[in-house]
Amino acid sequence: MNYKSILFLSILILGACTNANQKKEAAGSKTLNIKGSDTVLPLAQKSAEQFMKTNPDQSIAVVGGGSGTGITALMDGNTDIAMSSRDIKGEEKLKFQEKQIQIEVKTIAVDALAVIVHPENKVEQLTREQLEKIFTGEITNWKDVGGNDDAIVVYSRENSSGTYEFFKEHVMSKKNYASTVLNMPATGAIVQSVGQTKGAIGYIGVAYLSSGVKAIKVSYDEGKTFVAPSIATAKDKTYPIARPLYYIYDTKIESKVKSFIDYCLSPEGQKLVEEVGYIPLN
Repeated sequence: MNYKSILFLSILILGACTNANQKKEAAGSKTLNIKGSDTVLPLAQKSAEQFMKTNPDQSIAVVGGGSGTGITALMDGNTDIAMSSRDIKGEEKLKFQEKQIQIEVKTIAVDALAVIVHPENKVEQLTREQLEKIFTGEITNWKDVGGNDDAIVVYSRENSSGTYEFFKEHVMSKKNYASTVLNMPATGAIVQSVGQTKGAIGYIGVAYLSSGVKAIKVSYDEGKTFVAPSIATAKDKTYPIARPLYYIYDTKIESKVKSFIDYCLSPEGQKLVEEVGYIPLN
């Protein structure tokens, strides 16, 4: 093979590699990263799965880890969309401003937060005040709230979780969790732990309810009325522990995330909300 032939072959190989890299980069630009709330996770996964069926050139990666984790990842440029089950905190807003990141917060669904116990626990209902005392450590035995003479084992999410923050603010009157509370890294871990521990209590998004745990009725009027968590009671606003669920993104990349978020807010996307076990916006 002469010099000219070798040079021509080299150019062909280089061109092929360049085209391959360009295609790879183009494919990468079609990847949408979503990270954050474990509560939002099953809805985001379902929405992504359905969206990709009609948009085969779009790849969506969805990862949990907690609302705080998702929001931090958005600040650091490590995700396109942060999933959150709580409002943005004041200090987080300041950090976004410092980084000159203008964010958009979209409400995509509503969640009812269920308080769960072991299926064999005879306690069927608790007041907000009783829940506060259980999670702050003031009440430590089920006999004090109408149950058997058994120690209460309390499970909670970690402090990076939006559910942790919401429960503390809206159920515990912003009081601190007891030092004996067992913090779980994910909602699924709470479901499993409560289902395996007879004296256990915890809280989860209603979409995570299963036959392995029992949801109890809750009263926010000092025991006059008790309401069970469900899509129906969250819709009619009779169940008191309900909250919005959010997608948060940097407005600089709105063109990248818009089609997916529009899909989530569309009639088809909102139908998925109910299928997963949350409450649609309309």
